[in-house]
Amino acid sequence: MVRNIAREELKAKMDRADDFVLVEALSHEHYASSHLPGAINLPYEFVDEAERVLPEKDAEIVVYCMNRDCSASREEARELEEMGYARVLHYAEGKQDWIKAGLPVEGAGRRR
Repeated sequence: MVRNIAREELKAKMDRADDFVLVEALSHEHYASSHLPGAINLPYEFVDEAERVLPEKDAEIVVYCMNRDCSASREEARELEEMGYARVLHYAEGKQDWIKAGLPVEGAGRRR
């Protein structure tokens, strides 16, 4: 079962430079517009390409999408676990929560 991670815990992991992979499950367009710092893009519809993008099955992976109502990251996290990824976390509140808290994003529409 995928465990949720709160914004504060995710931010602390980033501040400590913990070794993990941050994955946005939204479309390439959404990712290009804005994404959390250091995130890679693996849209949910391309989750079958995970082994190419995420070769380390024992890596800690944090998956997110837009908000709690967005099911892409929840489904992607579940499928990653089914594919054998052992340390998957889900940031359920997603990008909107991050931005609403005044935290920075990267991408074409980024805020400082």
